[in-house]
Formats: sequence, C-alpha cells, structure tokens
Amino acid sequence: MILERMAPRATRARDDAGHVGLRLMLVLALLGVLATSFFVASCGDTAATDDPNSATNGDPVEIVISAAADLSPVLEKLAPLFEQESGVILKTNLGSTGQLMEQIAAGAKVDVFLAASTSAIDQLEEKDLLVPGSSRIYGRGRLVMWTREESPLSVRTLEDLVGSDVSRISIANPDHAPYGKAAREALESAGLWDQLQSKIVPGENVRQAFQFADTGNVDVGLVALSLVVKAGGTYALVPQELHKPIDQALAIIASSTHQSEAEQFVAFLTGDVGREILQEYGFVLPEEE
Repeated sequence: MILERMAPRATRARDDAGHVGLRLMLVLALLGVLATSFFVASCGDTAATDDPNSATNGDPVEIVISAAADLSPVLEKLAPLFEQESGVILKTNLGSTGQLMEQIAAGAKVDVFLAASTSAIDQLEEKDLLVPGSSRIYGRGRLVMWTREESPLSVRTLEDLVGSDVSRISIANPDHAPYGKAAREALESAGLWDQLQSKIVPGENVRQAFQFADTGNVDVGLVALSLVVKAGGTYALVPQELHKPIDQALAIIASSTHQSEAEQFVAFLTGDVGREILQEYGFVLPEEE
C-alpha cells in the first residue's frame, strides 16, 4: 500500500523534473540565439567602422589632398564650396613639393597630390604610384618680391636687393621647394646669387618664407604671387625669363581608396569654379600660357 501511494508521487516528480529540464533547455537555446545575434551585430558594426572614411557607417567620405604650400589660400576658399557640392570632406596636407613627394613615395595615405612642379609628378609616375592618365598641369605660378605694408623699402628689381637697406631675404628651400629653386635660378641669372648669400634666409616651404617676411623677420620675401595677392603690402613680379616656368601639376595616387571622390575633386578644381579661384590668386591657366 505504501508503494502504491508513493508511485503517483514519484511519477509526478519525474514529470516535474522533465518540465524543468525542458524549460531550462529552452532558456539556454534562447540565450544562445541572442548571443549569436549580438556577436553577428557586433562584427557588422566593427566592419562598418574599421575604415573611418567608409560611407557605409553614414559618415561623409574624407579625402586627403597633399598640396604645395602656395595653394593654401586657394584651398581655403575652394574646400567649403567643394564639400557643399559633393558632400566629400577635404583634409589638406600643405608643405614643400619635394617633401610631400617623399611622403607619398614612403606610403603616406594621400588621395590627390597637387604639386608645384611637373618633375615631382613625373618621378612618382616612374614609380607606378599614380593612377595612369590622371596627371595634368592645372596652372603656372609666379614668383614675386614682396614687402609688408609697414616696410619703408621700395624693391622693384632684383638689383634692389643688393642695397644696404635690405638685410635679410627669405626664399623657400631650393633643395625641395619649386619656388625656392626658381628664386635661386632668378638670382643666378641676374648674377646676384653669390653676392646675396649672406642675406638669404631659407624657409621649409614658400609659405614659411612668406611668413618670415610678413612677421618682419626678414625685409623681403621671394615668394609665390598666390600668397601675397590679397595679403596687402607691395610686390613686384620677378621676370619669368630669369627662371624655369613654375608649371604646377596634379595626379591621383594609385593607393587611394577613394578614387571616385578624388576624381570629383580634380574635376572641381579644373572646372569653372576652381579655375576662377586659381586665376583670382594669380595662377596662369594652361591655355593662357
């Protein structure tokens, strides 16, 4: 009798245990599904944000423009116009053409190179570092002698630099900056380079050479017209026949991961808006040469 009374209880216990086990299995299975979903979602988010410039995460694409220092005022005006039209953000890296070329050759992340010479583009092309067919001349720069507004000096010719009232003259480093090279060539053509050596103060690039003159650290700057045309002060053009033409070229870098956006930028710079801005800052357009 005792066994008969205990049997239903044992059966119910087994049934209850079975129900608990089933519920536990269902809970564990649900947790496994949730964990898997979370893992997949996490992986998807990581993939979308691995590249900070990726358009898949909803952020605008950013492209890097390595540009010769004489283009600083041009890009300052052009960048917001391009960004407004295209939705692409420009990040600019300004410097001397030679140094920028070395950075690109060493693997720097760059989408478009705006050089102040054609030789820098040619050297990168020889190393297969450019998108084939993307190189072109976008303008010709002009070399000027500039003095700040407060200066009492009147410098109209290179010969005026010899005077005792001119103590220091800034130029871009001629070893890697096209405007510095043009300044040296002009002074050599005029027979003044050796005579003026003690007065020369080299800057890392043409923008720094301009800053030396703008702050009064030097008396005269042999710099780019683009930097001074709206800066006030007084300037005189250096005769072009005294130096090789400062033809400025561009190209899209082969390693760019945003070549479509890079092409958009090049089209904008060489289109109506970009050409107008280049002319505004004293550049001679290719067809005007």
